[in-house]
Amino acid sequence: MSIHEILKNYWGFDNFRPLQEEIITSVLEGKDTLAILPTGGGKSVCFQVPAMAKEGLCLVVSPLIALMKDQVENLKRKGIPSLAIYSGMPFLEIKKTLQNAAYGNYKFLYVSPERLETNLFLEYLPALNINLLAVDEAHCISQWGYDFRPPYTRIAALREHLPAVPVLALTASATRPVQDDICDKLLFGKTQQRFRQSFERPNLSYSVFNVPSKQNKLLEILRNVKGTAIVYCKSRKHTTEIAGLLRMNNIPADFYHAGLNNEERNNRQENWINNKTRVIVCTSAFGMGIDKPDVRVVVHYDVPDCLENYYQEAGRAGRDGKRAYAVLLFNDKELENLQEQVDIRFPKEEEIKQVYIAIMNHLQVPAGAGEGVSYDFDIATFTTAFKLNILTVTYAIKALEQEGIVSYNEVFFNPSSVVFTTSKDELADFEKQHPELEPLVKGLLRSYEGIFDFPAIVYESRLAKFLQQDIAKIKTDLKKINDHGIISYMPQKDMPQIFLLQNRMYADNYMVNNTNYLNRRKSFEERAMAMIAYITESKICRSKQIAAYFNDDKVKPCGICDNCINEKVIHVSTEEFNNISGYILEQAKLSSLNSRQVLAALKSINKQKVWQVMDYLQAERKIEVDKEGYISVIG
Repeated sequence: MSIHEILKNYWGFDNFRPLQEEIITSVLEGKDTLAILPTGGGKSVCFQVPAMAKEGLCLVVSPLIALMKDQVENLKRKGIPSLAIYSGMPFLEIKKTLQNAAYGNYKFLYVSPERLETNLFLEYLPALNINLLAVDEAHCISQWGYDFRPPYTRIAALREHLPAVPVLALTASATRPVQDDICDKLLFGKTQQRFRQSFERPNLSYSVFNVPSKQNKLLEILRNVKGTAIVYCKSRKHTTEIAGLLRMNNIPADFYHAGLNNEERNNRQENWINNKTRVIVCTSAFGMGIDKPDVRVVVHYDVPDCLENYYQEAGRAGRDGKRAYAVLLFNDKELENLQEQVDIRFPKEEEIKQVYIAIMNHLQVPAGAGEGVSYDFDIATFTTAFKLNILTVTYAIKALEQEGIVSYNEVFFNPSSVVFTTSKDELADFEKQHPELEPLVKGLLRSYEGIFDFPAIVYESRLAKFLQQDIAKIKTDLKKINDHGIISYMPQKDMPQIFLLQNRMYADNYMVNNTNYLNRRKSFEERAMAMIAYITESKICRSKQIAAYFNDDKVKPCGICDNCINEKVIHVSTEEFNNISGYILEQAKLSSLNSRQVLAALKSINKQKVWQVMDYLQAERKIEVDKEGYISVIG
């Protein structure tokens, strides 16, 4: 099929969105390509359509497990066979997935960057018949970006194994230095192409408010702007409190953050997508990969760290092209805090070392060992046990991640899996010796096809229903069968995970690259100052400010942001105000007066100024104006 037929057949669209076709054509011509498309701009179509147009498998690198799973499920629903490999998966399940990718009829393999360098992956790589390497969230490869992830820097090593395969790098937001860094780090060829969609959102009205009561302002916004809304907060506690406040005021709302278990997150997300919940109050953990076009307002209740995050999150409003609003609430203290964040986000070198040693001791990792092992890691329990500041620990772990020492996954869910590890003859003997476990063995074999050869995802609740047994008994019996060596049973994990990318360093040879660390600190400081400049600027169009930050200087004033609207307001001097208001109040007391008479009597003054003063007097309850335009003085 042609790319237009593929688009119509699988996605149901007659036409591509702006730049999609040009990007797809570049990829099909074998050119390394950088695509910068805003949130909701249709990035996934840019690699999914050309991959469908070619023989072979598209390898997609993505850092977000939840997003990988969502995209794989979406592709499967379209009848496109797809797979995913991510950190935390059992070895046998990874091996089965790679075998399916190599020898099955699959079109997409999603992989987290940490998996690319494993011996197992490299062993199967020659058999995968890869037609395209798509790098999602490509800004993660740059140390100067807002979300640097060291495993991304190792993607380029794949190019040695895939010399003729083009690379498509995709991101929603990247400044010019980050764009150059992406192309450099991914070893783009001389024929490389770059495509950047305009950062202009003509239907999205940006506004910023410095308010004494954020709660009252939020309620006012949600009462004035009907329809679905997102409210972003920085802390989990805030999400709970604000959702409660909205419900108390009869606004259907729920909260969402990474601390909820997988089922709760999915349920709350689905209720909001299906309009059962009007407002989702969330941390930045929410929204990635969600394509809900009819969001009417996105409110940032707390000041974001940088314009990259703000633009992405605000951009989730109005994807249907209808008028939508992006509102940022702040107070002066928050701006001071953002300036101070640089010292909090970048702990001293000695503090990072202290946290590293404490984590290794907490996990009981011997010196010179641990590489490739994943551990459950509850940061709150750890900080309490070692009497450490939770913020220092959080950002020390971030620094260790950026140095490629550990990988920390706060949002982690891995369902239970089972694979038989014995022969059929030994299994028959086991069933004779343990008749009480035979129904469960038979239940597994009947419920999960291929479970004797490859790990299968199992749900203990379904097994319990099928066998009419208690779920606790099912779990206990699975562990018993596992202990006998008949199956390999990996119970469900729903805990944050820390994954060691290197063996534990001895205390006397611990080292990180301090120059890189200080450069990242400087980049963070520059991004914070750009965020503060956006908030405090009261003249320049908000859309132009955002676009200029991303080196897009072609955007015209939007005409609908708060700054543009304020520019349209004609300034009234104190003398003019006193003359106009004095005349209106005096004449309205003396006799019947209507607005036409006021305009006629004050014809030497700009008509807009007269209307502005009349609006002000009404808003301040100094006068009333009836349907006929007649003015009466209040009080």
